[in-house]
Amino acid sequence: MSAQSFRAIVPIVLAAAVLLSCGGGADDAPAPEAQPVTVGPENLVIVAARPLTSGPAFSGSLRHEREASVRAQMAGSVLQTYADQGQSVAAGTVLARIEAGGSDDSYLSARSGVTAAENSLSIANRELERARRLHEAGAIAERELEMARAAVTNSRAVLADARARLASAGKQLGNATVRAPFAGVIGQKSVSAGDVVQPGTLLYTVVDPGSMRLEAAIPVEQLTDVRVGLPVRFSVSGYGDREFLGRVTRVSPVVDPVTRQVQIVASIPNTGRALVGGLQATGRLATSTRNGLVAPDAAIDERGSTPTVLRVKRGAVERVSVTLGARDEAGELVELTAGVQAGDTLLMGAARGITPGTPVRIVPALGDTALRSAPAAPATGVNPR
Repeated sequence: MSAQSFRAIVPIVLAAAVLLSCGGGADDAPAPEAQPVTVGPENLVIVAARPLTSGPAFSGSLRHEREASVRAQMAGSVLQTYADQGQSVAAGTVLARIEAGGSDDSYLSARSGVTAAENSLSIANRELERARRLHEAGAIAERELEMARAAVTNSRAVLADARARLASAGKQLGNATVRAPFAGVIGQKSVSAGDVVQPGTLLYTVVDPGSMRLEAAIPVEQLTDVRVGLPVRFSVSGYGDREFLGRVTRVSPVVDPVTRQVQIVASIPNTGRALVGGLQATGRLATSTRNGLVAPDAAIDERGSTPTVLRVKRGAVERVSVTLGARDEAGELVELTAGVQAGDTLLMGAARGITPGTPVRIVPALGDTALRSAPAAPATGVNPR
């Protein structure tokens, strides 16, 4: 072979070798493995059987079932107070004293008037008896006997008037002493020694802490689900997840024309005195309660024709069709009647954006040994939908 022919063949051979080398590398290189997505417990929920409550939701406020505003019944200066806010008192306990002023004199005068009227009646009765004997003996005329009888009648009227004046003076004098109307706790003290009060001035508020009432409102569209005696479940601000129970005692027969809501009142036992007046409450009327497999609304995808969930199984995500049952609107829970089993782990919140088939790595929270069952904030590092 000539040198010229060799130089023409070499480039072709080198090119073929390069092509074979590149092609062989592409066929023999392993495909890269998909990296697992890290998911925290705040984006996971375990399907579990639990009671599911349905019924109208409400918001309202708490007040004491029995509450009295103790007000001044007379004008005067407060001489002394005997009870402070938060103090327990018995029925009739003296709370304060108001300067009686002229009430003492009026009472003493009325009592003297009663004594004088009683003496006058006694004398008139003796005169009537004497006149009766003299008339029977023929010593006096019928006219004198009638006069004696009239004197007795007049004395009785005077005595009745004197006793009425004494009762009025006694009541006025009694108003100077302020007493608790029933056994309870001083909820508010609005007066101090030295204050000058007028009739109607608020002095104390006495409440019975043993029972509370919940005043709330529900939409008129849900009125058919409400009846007296229905259980009420609610929570109040400042008490965390603690739940309180009561029963409906009254349902207003009138609908508010502005809000289109109906007022209800529920009686709440408060034996431990945990509740106080003025707290805001949110809850629901328990029209029905059933047990079933429950998951949060945030784990259900209802955008398609069939509701689905994303389930973690064997370390990967899979999409599963489910059948929904009853809902707990207040608790944002839904019953799953088919498609999943108790113990299945579902993705929720932002984690629902993970593509089915993607491997996942579950990272428990610090100190957690099990996944949480309540929804929380979306996990970071997960692509949202």
